[in-house]
Amino acid sequence: MTGFITKRLPVSRDAVAPDGSDVRILLSLKGGGMAHFEFPPGETSSAVRHRTVEEIWFFLSGRGEMWRKNAEQEVIVAVDSGVCLTIPLGTEFQFRSFCHEALSAIGITMPPWPGEDEAVSVKGKWNPTTR
Repeated sequence: MTGFITKRLPVSRDAVAPDGSDVRILLSLKGGGMAHFEFPPGETSSAVRHRTVEEIWFFLSGRGEMWRKNAEQEVIVAVDSGVCLTIPLGTEFQFRSFCHEALSAIGITMPPWPGEDEAVSVKGKWNPTTR
């Protein structure tokens, strides 16, 4: 049995994600992990694909677009506060932030993030402005 854990959102980032967003690590359990992602206004992320994890993102603030592509489909969706989306295993994805405030989201990774080699760089829909 795992004990109860409580954590407040860290003030400073814990890492920079392979896509270029700032990551604040929250909590994890055996089946998945949660983190807060923040991306500067007017920027475009690097495009990536995960090797072994899938994710659910819930956007908290900002405005932008998310591109997702897998073997069956390709889509660009508008994202802003209240939008929730999935990134199934093997999906290539990229996002960009519009307006004057950072694009921020909570992401759940299943299983928990395994480490630095998880993300593979891919050719995205847009030219990245990060990295």
